[in-house]
Amino acid sequence: MRNSLSLRAKIFISIFLFVTSFSGIALATPAEEAELEQLDKIDQELELQRDWAKYRWGKASSECYQNYWVNSCLKDARASYRKEIDPIREQEVALHEVQRKLRESLKNQEDIKRAAERTSPEKAAERAANQREYEQKQKDAAARAADLEQRRKDAPKRAQENKAGTQLD
Repeated sequence: MRNSLSLRAKIFISIFLFVTSFSGIALATPAEEAELEQLDKIDQELELQRDWAKYRWGKASSECYQNYWVNSCLKDARASYRKEIDPIREQEVALHEVQRKLRESLKNQEDIKRAAERTSPEKAAERAANQREYEQKQKDAAARAADLEQRRKDAPKRAQENKAGTQLD
């Protein structure tokens, strides 16, 4: 059962690599994202296979210490582990290469979309309006600060006027 799952994953990845090698960047973004999610699931399955292989290797290694010929047993356990993990590693390398290409394609598409948005006349008009609004807010803030400063300068004079106006005879 273990080998059939590994063989099935190998076949799927091989077919997938063959199909994606001819597809190019013409894929739609939602399709690429769905494809990337599928590849992530395959990656999780390969990681699970790797974890189980590592578990079996650790178990075999600990059992080796019960034998008299420990080094030979450890060498055999390591060889068995490598025999099991090497195909998984090859699948992971191929899978990660496809994932990198898909992520790069998605990133390039996003960059193109952002560049198109930045160069659009609507965005340019919006940026100009934002700039004018910012400058107006700066002018208003400067006017308020100048008015506040003037009121502070005039504060003693107004206080004197208020004292003179509020004195009762």
